[in-house]
Amino acid sequence: MDRRSFLESCSAGAACLSGGFAPPAWAANARPKDYAQVLLVNERGDPLRASELRPQANYVFHYPFEATPVFLLDLGKPLAPHALSTADRAAYTWPGGVGRNRSIVAFSAICAHQLVYPTKEVSFISYRKTRAQRGVQDGLIHCCAEHSQYDPSRGAEVLSGPAKQPLCAVLLTHDPRADTLTAYGTLGAELFDEFFRKYEVKLSFEMGPKAKTSVAGQSVVRELEKFCRNPVQC
Repeated sequence: MDRRSFLESCSAGAACLSGGFAPPAWAANARPKDYAQVLLVNERGDPLRASELRPQANYVFHYPFEATPVFLLDLGKPLAPHALSTADRAAYTWPGGVGRNRSIVAFSAICAHQLVYPTKEVSFISYRKTRAQRGVQDGLIHCCAEHSQYDPSRGAEVLSGPAKQPLCAVLLTHDPRADTLTAYGTLGAELFDEFFRKYEVKLSFEMGPKAKTSVAGQSVVRELEKFCRNPVQC
């Protein structure tokens, strides 16, 4: 199956991938969106090996735009497809993990509630291996702004808090020979337009016109603790 066929099957083949799930009659399909193929690299500029990722550690890269951060996670266990829907009731099936153990996932790091995101100065959102002070369970992406919590093992499904939809998934392919990862699209509800409107002044000051530039060629992956000076634990 070529990549475009796979993209179509992610949304159109929900029933096959999710154990009999069929979207309700009112639900439209949220189709995958194609972006440039971007190789993930380490801080030295070398291709990142999937096997280099520490299980359950926070990693950040930017995609599909220079200003839009993404969480990269190796959850340490195989992850199956999962049926989800957006706030406007568009159904889709998240395809699960990639890599040799199908344990690696990526999600937009822009919270679906108030668009909180990790910056170089501070991050109020991150994956928590163990529960936060107000956590409902271990192993969630937790946003401190109003305590929205997402399950990355189930396509970043919302488990608690005011967020109305999952985090947008970033689609990855894994080359088993080279053990490399490539981002090539998104799936689910994108919030990039809202993000750029809300932070227009801030991003313009920090990055100028580069903020809305599409990432091309490669994107650097960093541990959150190295990317951000103050990852907040709430």
